[in-house]
Amino acid sequence: MAGPCWKTPLQLIRSVLAPAEVQLDLFQRLRSRPAATPVPGGGNRVASETVVVGDTSIEVQFVRHPRARVYRLTLCRDGSGRVTLPRYGSMTGARNFLLQHVQWLAERAVAQRTGRGPTDPSKGPVQVRFRGEFEGVSASEDGKALRIANHTLPMPRNAGTDLLARAEAALLRLARRELPARVRELSQTHGIPVGTVSVRAQRTRWGSCSPGGGISLNWRLVQVPDWVRDYVILHELAHRRHLNHSPRFWKEVGRMCPGYEAAEAWLRESGRHVL
Repeated sequence: MAGPCWKTPLQLIRSVLAPAEVQLDLFQRLRSRPAATPVPGGGNRVASETVVVGDTSIEVQFVRHPRARVYRLTLCRDGSGRVTLPRYGSMTGARNFLLQHVQWLAERAVAQRTGRGPTDPSKGPVQVRFRGEFEGVSASEDGKALRIANHTLPMPRNAGTDLLARAEAALLRLARRELPARVRELSQTHGIPVGTVSVRAQRTRWGSCSPGGGISLNWRLVQVPDWVRDYVILHELAHRRHLNHSPRFWKEVGRMCPGYEAAEAWLRESGRHVL
C-alpha cells in the first residue's frame, strides 16, 4: 500500500481516521530501536515498533530506502509489517501513514494467519489466486487431479492434505513449465538473447536479471494477470540491454511494453496480496 510523501496533522488523523483504541495502542505501546541496520531487500531499518489492534499484535519495521519515492506499507510473509520511508521522508510522516492504514494491516495479518483471502461463496470454500482472480479449488473424485477455474492440473505429491497447499504446489509446477517458455517467446519477439531461466519462490521480488544474462522469475507470476506477467518478463529483458533503472532503461521498457504503467500500478496495489 503506497501513499504520497506528505505530512498530515496528527490530531486530524487521530480524530478522523483511526479508532481511539488503535491510537492508544499505536502511540503508547511503541518499542523504538533507533539504530539503523541493513535489511534484506535493501534499505536500512531505522526503528521497530509494536502495533496492537484489538487482539492482534504486529511488529512493524520502519525501513528507509534510497530509491523509494512514497511511503509504503507491506505485510511480510513472516507476519510482521514494514513501512518503507522515502529517502527524505520523516518518522513522523511514516507513523502518520501507518496510522491511516493500520486497520488494513491488522485485517491482512489475521487473514494471513488463518489462511483466508478474499472469497466468493459461489466458488467453494477453498480458493487461490490464478491469472489475477480468486478461483475455486476442487479435487477430482479419484484424488489424482486438481481443478482451478477451467484448468485441470495433476495432483502434486508430498504436498500434505491441505487443499490450498496442494493448489499452490500445483501452480508452482505449472509456473516452471509456463514461465521459461514465455520468456523464450518474448526474447525471440524482441531479439534479446537470454541465458538460463529459473523459477523460484522469492519473497520480495517478481524477477531479476544477472549480468550474465540469466533471468529468475517468481513462480507466483502465474497468479497475476497475463499482461502483468508479460510486463515483468519484459522488464527483465530490458535489463539485458541496460542493467540499471536509468532513463534509457525505462525508454526501452516503454518501447517493448507500451502502457507498462498500468502493470506497475497493479503490482503496487494488488501484488502485495500475492507476494
